[in-house]
Amino acid sequence: MEDTHLTQNNSPATGPLVAKTSDGLNLSLQTYGDVGNEEILFIHGFGQSRLSWSKQTSSSLTEHCRVVTLDLRGHENSDKPDHAAAYVSGEQWADDLHAVMETAGLWRPTLVGWSLGGFIIGLYLAKYGRERTAGINLVETVKVFSTELELFTQTFRGLLPRLASPDLSERATATAKFLASCFATKPEAGAFEQMLVVAGMMPLVVTQGVLNISGTGLDEAFAKSGPMLVTYGAKDLLTQPTMSTRMQALNQEAQISFYPESGHAPSTTNQTASTASCPRLSVTSWVVHVHRGGDGRVAHNAQRRVDSAGNHS
Repeated sequence: MEDTHLTQNNSPATGPLVAKTSDGLNLSLQTYGDVGNEEILFIHGFGQSRLSWSKQTSSSLTEHCRVVTLDLRGHENSDKPDHAAAYVSGEQWADDLHAVMETAGLWRPTLVGWSLGGFIIGLYLAKYGRERTAGINLVETVKVFSTELELFTQTFRGLLPRLASPDLSERATATAKFLASCFATKPEAGAFEQMLVVAGMMPLVVTQGVLNISGTGLDEAFAKSGPMLVTYGAKDLLTQPTMSTRMQALNQEAQISFYPESGHAPSTTNQTASTASCPRLSVTSWVVHVHRGGDGRVAHNAQRRVDSAGNHS
């Protein structure tokens, strides 16, 4: 029987696309690789853009996989409504991801989310379930926002209200400190400056809205998400290890890879991870656990390893 909820893939093999959201916004996408290859959808973190995945999209990964990146609503080249209400609804963020998958013609991608991006994956799963996903890779995922949350470090708890401050000077200082705290080692020349510029393009109302998204139901969604790889930098200055390790208690299929020399942004580095906690996987990788069968059902008969530094194995 034909699966009518899947759109026919008429998108170009590579190039820019625009996804129209359910509330009429335009989201900027970029596609790489050939249609028909295994699919990966990368979702960036708070205040950043699809440029966060430049190491991946400029690598041989795109020779083997269909890769899609996007700018979230309120970020970079996507539309930026000027009211916080446009960023509060968890269902709306879920709908955005659904619209991206439909526009790009993705059949059953692996979803890779960094920080806020992983949170949005949870919102998508809470509304749409796992049917359209092969697996998920949560990279330093933030699963709820609260200044009282013990899963955040004291540094992050102190920064959260300042990032949403109406005072420009205070907000700018907090943004620079937040970005600096993402790294255990200073980024390559020009990379940090680019991140600062991108963060500066995000309206204040985005932060004010995002900090009020409800995380209700995310634990249940992640528990039922199927194949999961959790990536954590051991020198993260923003979240506690338990933010990531607790996923194993929720999801029996969750596996964890630790980057001993990385901070909150391991996907932007080429550092080697420890294999001790994840012996079956290349721990700089996330896993595509499924191939699409002829009847569209999940077939757990293959694994494709994709290095988060951009190398395909």
